[in-house]
Amino acid sequence: MPHGEKRKFIRWDSLHLLDYIVTHSDGKVGRYSMGRTLDVSINGLKLETVYSLSSAESLEITVGVEEDLIDLQARITYTEQSGDRFISGLEFVKMSTEGRRILRRYIDAFHELKGDTDSAAG
Repeated sequence: MPHGEKRKFIRWDSLHLLDYIVTHSDGKVGRYSMGRTLDVSINGLKLETVYSLSSAESLEITVGVEEDLIDLQARITYTEQSGDRFISGLEFVKMSTEGRRILRRYIDAFHELKGDTDSAAG
């Protein structure tokens, strides 16, 4: 790609990755880590991590689509162990209007990559 040209396509290999910061119920900031998105809708997502997450914690998440990054807050609805990983259900609790627009693009691309015929999840 020539210099100065913006990327026009979503990086498919990165669609499953996001980073997060744990916030404890007392407001203290915990660990920073990355996880893999297993499923996503406009209201939440299913996240695979190497650490167990507690429903007493919340997450500050950063998701990237093309050149856009969105920050959102999510509460943990459940966590279950799956082998040496943990699967958590997250419900979004705070997101800007612009963030919701960008998230919609992420959802559509995610479901297209998975081959889902109904990308209007959520």
